[in-house]
Amino acid sequence: MSAAPFVIAGLFLLVAGLLTMLVASRSRGGSYKLAAGVATAASLLLVWGNLAVGFIGSEDNPVNLLFGAVLVVGFVGAAVARLQPLGMARAMFAAALTQFAVPFVALLIKQPPLTLGVLWVIVLNTLFAGLWVLAGWLFRRAAGAVA
Repeated sequence: MSAAPFVIAGLFLLVAGLLTMLVASRSRGGSYKLAAGVATAASLLLVWGNLAVGFIGSEDNPVNLLFGAVLVVGFVGAAVARLQPLGMARAMFAAALTQFAVPFVALLIKQPPLTLGVLWVIVLNTLFAGLWVLAGWLFRRAAGAVA
């Protein structure tokens, strides 16, 4: 076994940690920092899972590239929001919606037979969308919009 997978995993963890520190440094509130951690963890798990085994079929299935849209929505939303809590909440909710939509877009593209595997992909994506919703709720809480 080569060292390349370990180096790549280490780089992913380093970038995830740096992103979390960057975003969390914007606020002293615990909700904001926790939201940043949840969003970073969701991003890391999404990339890692797709590279390791793929969520739709194998890791070689090009439909898995659709998950990149989730990250783009989240990162662009965060940039537009300038890391402000309410804008970050909106970005996370948009990422959740994008995450939830990916398997349905993939179904339209590939049109596979409906099997238990397809249901599993939808359930897995719903759980990931829940992480984005949790991050969005925490950012809203940090903004004072949620009691």
